[in-house]
Amino acid sequence: MRFSTALHKGRLLKRYKRFLADVELENGDVVTAHCPNTGSMESCYTEHGAVWLSRSDDPKRKLKWTWEFSEAESGLIGVNTSKPNAVVAEAIANGSIAALSCYKTLRQEVKYGTNSRIDILLEDPKRGACYVEVKNTTLRRKDSILFPDAVTERGRKHLAELVNEVKSGHRAVMLYFINRPDGSYFEPADSIDPKYGAALREAVKQGIEIIALRAKSSVSEISVGETIPVRL
Repeated sequence: MRFSTALHKGRLLKRYKRFLADVELENGDVVTAHCPNTGSMESCYTEHGAVWLSRSDDPKRKLKWTWEFSEAESGLIGVNTSKPNAVVAEAIANGSIAALSCYKTLRQEVKYGTNSRIDILLEDPKRGACYVEVKNTTLRRKDSILFPDAVTERGRKHLAELVNEVKSGHRAVMLYFINRPDGSYFEPADSIDPKYGAALREAVKQGIEIIALRAKSSVSEISVGETIPVRL
């Protein structure tokens, strides 16, 4: 997935009220950018660290700037949680994710379960249906990449909905989009939300599959890279 316009580099001054970030651009201008990430963003940025913003000229938007990446020593960390679904859908469509290939149709944001929407629904007359839930995953502690970075009742609900689809005879996949270049394996963040970790392990016992897929990012595009090991 390519960015439609060039990104702009700046220096993060502060993040506040969860959705806002003040950034000093390279030309000295200070702008307020939308922060499209409601989590704690632990290990995703440092104050006065380098960040990359996109700019929109849509007159309906209150904030023209959006925080897309933080820059770490190892590379770019994707903080825009709206991007992974599009990147994964594009990769499935072009056959870049072998485990999710060979389905005839792909739909996004499809209603299912109890008041829920599945990120990606794959369907095929022979293979049946495959429900794919995508999670932007950026928390790093030592050599592990973890999810979630904050307590998530909604995340546990998604797991329960996927288990119900497995019980109905469908395939269900939790895809953790590792949106940073470092860390060697994925595991649930039990120290942050032990209920989520327990629910994930039980969901796997019930037949849910896990894919941990690393992003391959530059300031011009985001694509999918390697899969990384999962530790439960």
